[in-house]
Amino acid sequence: MQDHAGTAQLLAELRLEHRDLDTAINQLATAIGRDELQLTRLKKRKLLLKDHIARLESKLIPDLDA
Repeated sequence: MQDHAGTAQLLAELRLEHRDLDTAINQLATAIGRDELQLTRLKKRKLLLKDHIARLESKLIPDLDA
């Protein structure tokens, strides 16, 4: 049960970081004189977080025998 709670906590933190990155990306995308390299890095980090979140979510789903 401890592992489940730790995974759920990590998942919550990653979701928060994902939302924060989304906000930062939107602000940077509309900024005058934006840094395209920084924008690309943020988008890549956001995609990596999305994949990590998906892996953790699948880990929380119990295995069911068909």
